[in-house]
Amino acid sequence: MNTGAGTRLRRAVAATVGRRARLRWVHLVLGGALLMPYWLLSVVLLGALNPAQGPFRQMLWQFLSLFTSLPMAAVTALLPTVRALEGAAARALCSAARPEELATGPARSWPARRRTALWFVLHLFFGGVVAGMTLAGTPFAVALAFGYGGIRDLTRFWTDHFPGWMITGPALGLAVLLLIALTNAGCGALLARWAPALLGPTPEERLAVAERRATVLAQRNRLARELHDSVGHALSAVGIQASAAGRVLRTDPDFAAEALRAIEETARAAVAELDTVLGLLREEDPGTAGPAGPTLAGLDDLLRQLARTGVTVDAELAPGLAGLPAPVSREAYRIVQEGLTNVLRHAGPAPAGLRVGLAGGRLEIELTNPLGPGRPSRPGGGRGLRGIGERATALRGGSTAGPDADGTTWRLAVWLPVEGTAR
Repeated sequence: MNTGAGTRLRRAVAATVGRRARLRWVHLVLGGALLMPYWLLSVVLLGALNPAQGPFRQMLWQFLSLFTSLPMAAVTALLPTVRALEGAAARALCSAARPEELATGPARSWPARRRTALWFVLHLFFGGVVAGMTLAGTPFAVALAFGYGGIRDLTRFWTDHFPGWMITGPALGLAVLLLIALTNAGCGALLARWAPALLGPTPEERLAVAERRATVLAQRNRLARELHDSVGHALSAVGIQASAAGRVLRTDPDFAAEALRAIEETARAAVAELDTVLGLLREEDPGTAGPAGPTLAGLDDLLRQLARTGVTVDAELAPGLAGLPAPVSREAYRIVQEGLTNVLRHAGPAPAGLRVGLAGGRLEIELTNPLGPGRPSRPGGGRGLRGIGERATALRGGSTAGPDADGTTWRLAVWLPVEGTAR
């Protein structure tokens, strides 16, 4: 029980005079300083309209000037840059629970400006209250504690009117300081709670951020697919060609030399495609970033490259593939490339059948190969079929992959719409 009470006491003291409370005090005093020009202008205007007579009326008009100055502050807070400045101050000093919820840019829309204006008014009002209490209450508390000035008269007045509540000057001074600290803690906590709602991004801004993030993720996924399909295919071909060359290096040097030349060509092509992908990653000028990637026109080179690894492809290519839209042709090439790479990885130098045709306004790709005994998968693999599905979905197409009913043949089928494809 004592431990729980001590913990609550420490939390209460930290909330009242701890580091967060001190930062919020600075934030509120800053609001009071920002209020001063508006308050002084309001005092001058009200004094010109209604000349005050006597100290009481002067004090009353100065108090009313606090409320007439707030509309002027609200008007200036409609400037777009006010939200960015107030958001930075709130993140640094107000200690909101999650500073990332506060907007960092100017308020572009009128709803955002109106919310910023409301926050600005609250900041200045609470800041004026806390700053006024600090400037006036602290000297008063010191005077009470040390018995300066007319404190004896105040003590006598208190005793005469509240005879059952005897209180000394130092105790009353501490009570005034505690009141200032509690007011600062309460106002600071309220501003911290309201900061995300008033200084946070609007729903339109959140949607724009989500769209930008989705665009970035789509770009990253596209680059990952390009790297996986191009460089992954090249490395698979190079590995098989190097293994074959090593096995026949002494018995068939001519074949080994041919395999080494194929490795050289494959490596050069992979470096060229890697340079293209890196150019996209660096957001270079499209005019200098190199070609956008191979298309179906380069299928013959791909099939010749696979033939050197021992994969015989029985290809049936429909006429008119060269006239396909560039996006469809590029994605179709990558799909064929990844499908043949999977044959190379999992079935080895086995015969494969490839059919690329046009029917009903769509491009149809079918790749088959006999199921072998299976090879151990490389660590981190298994992304090829997912990448094929993503490419097909991006063009509003579809794909299926899996063994046939008899379980002896693996079949990959992809269809892509040709008409109305976005370029």
